[in-house]
Order: sequence, then C-alpha cells, then structure tokens
Amino acid sequence: MTYLFRRIAPIALALSMGMSLAACQQAATEAPPLEGAQIGGPFTLSDKDGKAVTWDTFKGKWRIVYFGYTFCPDACPMDVQAMMRGFTLFEKAHAAQAAGVQPIFITIDPERDTREIVGQWTAAFGPRLYGLTGTPAQVRQAADAFAVYYKKGEATPGGYLMDHSRIAYLMDPDGKPIAMLPVDKGPEAVSAELAKWVK
Repeated sequence: MTYLFRRIAPIALALSMGMSLAACQQAATEAPPLEGAQIGGPFTLSDKDGKAVTWDTFKGKWRIVYFGYTFCPDACPMDVQAMMRGFTLFEKAHAAQAAGVQPIFITIDPERDTREIVGQWTAAFGPRLYGLTGTPAQVRQAADAFAVYYKKGEATPGGYLMDHSRIAYLMDPDGKPIAMLPVDKGPEAVSAELAKWVK
C-alpha cells in the first residue's frame, strides 16, 4: 500500500499542478469579447467648462464610455448608477488600477443637453464621471464611431424621449474596445468585469 502510494502520489501531484497551470494559462490568454471590433474613434466634444475634448485626450487611460441623455426618465439613470457604483466598488478594491480609468458620459440629445446641464447631471453620480456634449454633428460623429444607435422619439406632454442603445463600453489605454460592462446585472457584476480586464 505504501509502495503504491509512493508511485501514485507524485503522478497525482503532477497532474494536479498541470491542470492548475493550464487553467491559469487559459485565463491569462482569454481574448477580450470585443477584441478586433470596429468600435471607438476620433471625435471632438465639449466638457462642462466648454473645453474642447477629443478621443485622444484620454489616450493612456482605460475608458468606460456610455451614451445617453439627461432627460431620460429611467434607463440612463439606472445604467449610469450601476456603472458608477460598480466603478466605486472596483476603486475600493483596486485603487491603483482605478486611478487609470476614466468613466465618460456622452449625450445623444445635444438639443437639450447643454454643457451646464450635462455637468450637473454627471456630478450627481460622483466626481469621476466626465460629461460631454457638442453640436448635433459632433455628437453624431461620436455615436457613429461607437456604433451607437439613437433617434428622437415622439413628443409627449413632458417633452420628447430618445430611442437609443444602452451599452457601457470598456476601452483600453490605446482606445481599443475590450468588453461591454454588464450594467443590467448590477454594480457587483460591473466591478467584477473591470477587475477582470483592467490590470
């Protein structure tokens, strides 16, 4: 029995270590879900102070990019709240990595979303969220670069609504797409996805 154990134990240990190593290698080499996608590109917009901001302004930083509008009654506030709460959880657990991440909100309703309004709205979700607006042509260029759909809806007693896609993109420091953050699954899921990719 002792002899058999001596023969089997090293083999079992080697197999165990081999499987663990294979699992680690698989995790380390997992390709980002959006790798190679044609998402992201040049734009020029304005921040709350009227400063011109381009896509290259954020070069060297990880970026979270969400397109929405401040008059949105439910979807945008819920998405952005989950996004920023998730970012805060990630920041608490990984402060150094979070320092290199810039969350960005870009309006798809420039007709109503002035830079002052966007600045006030984003501030409600925390000081790290950077709000951008621009002319209709500038906003269209940015949205097209990120494959974002939006369209002005029918007028209502409270004002018109906007139809739009709901995606929070995670982009790497070179501006390449990495993943879509799961804002629909809550802050914890967003934090976990950030921890998975932002190193």
